Amino acid sequence: MLGSRLKNLRTSHKLTQKQLAEKVNVTHVSISGYESGNRSPDTETLQSLADFFDVSVDYLLGRTDDSSTSANSDKPSNSGRAYLDGGKDWTEEEIQAADDFIKLLRKKRKQ
Repeated sequence: MLGSRLKNLRTSHKLTQKQLAEKVNVTHVSISGYESGNRSPDTETLQSLADFFDVSVDYLLGRTDDSSTSANSDKPSNSGRAYLDGGKDWTEEEIQAADDFIKLLRKKRKQ
């Protein structure tokens, strides 16, 4: 599932394997291996791919057909806020500021 999802995302963004590899700091041979199913990305690379395409890791792995991440929604669910301990004891303003900061970091990473 990872291979087909990755290839679909890459081609829909009009990227070559080499271009994607440069964006996520792996070789184009690795991207080719991921797409063919001959290789599996490590956890860090998997997260980099998900962040780059702004999809969830679960979507890449085929665990869900919903490609949205908490950064895509106006109000992320608490379950997606591991960095906030589920948002426990945070004000709405603090949660929104943290969500906005994460969105900014992801946007900068893509550039």
